[in-house]
Amino acid sequence: MNVESALPLNHTQDEISPIKDGDFVGEDGMIRCGACGKRKQFKIKIGNLEKVVPCICDCRAAELEKERKTDEYQQRMITISRMKTASMMANKYQTASFSKYKVRSGNKRAYTMSLKYVERFSEMKKKNQGLLFYGTVGTGKSYTAACIANELLQNCTPVIMTSFVKILQDIQGTKDEASYIQILNSASLLIIDDLGAERSTDYALEKVYNVVDSRIRAGKPLILTTNLDLSDMLDCQDIRYKRVYDRIFEACYPVQMSGESFRQMEAAERFDAMEALLK
Repeated sequence: MNVESALPLNHTQDEISPIKDGDFVGEDGMIRCGACGKRKQFKIKIGNLEKVVPCICDCRAAELEKERKTDEYQQRMITISRMKTASMMANKYQTASFSKYKVRSGNKRAYTMSLKYVERFSEMKKKNQGLLFYGTVGTGKSYTAACIANELLQNCTPVIMTSFVKILQDIQGTKDEASYIQILNSASLLIIDDLGAERSTDYALEKVYNVVDSRIRAGKPLILTTNLDLSDMLDCQDIRYKRVYDRIFEACYPVQMSGESFRQMEAAERFDAMEALLK
């Protein structure tokens, strides 16, 4: 079926392809577009009756396609905005981006692996493969994880990014822990920041284990960040911690981040800037 025959017969010329300055009547008596030269009208026969109906020229088709893409883009932006709201991500990480990433020797490997992780996320998701960013304070672990989150959110992939401290607070404040964990597991990717910052109580450790275990059982990837030393996690003798760490290493590939603290460098830059202003 061609475009002309597919057009509704009860639509007016202005609705289908408005007449504009420069349009002209062709040799066949039909109005043609002054820009592309294609017909804006054609004749059809209904029994013995001949009827002139409007059709879409190439220019109008391009306009309609542009409008369609604009509508799709706007809907996409609405979807992304809603996903960001649902992501639980702290405001300071919502602008994290690989385009603003400061690549240095201590984070270059993590940066490269993170880009590949996003690029191959469909495969990572199928394999239930996550990451564990570990290293000293201020080396960019949380920022790197947030870059992954935001990149996936831009692709309309549901992501939740929170922390174990926040999770424990939320669990204590809810009467339905199972439903809360189900919300966490509804996301295609769950990122939990600052493993080890939570209180070292049996209650807290049990909740941490339950969250990690339920995520792995759900068959969905998990990304964690921690200031803990990898060797301490691997060689841990305390059974309470060991069961948590062992479960994590089943699903999360460890990626080290090292180097001078970004926070200290930024603080030094702000100090120097303020000192210059006050001289």
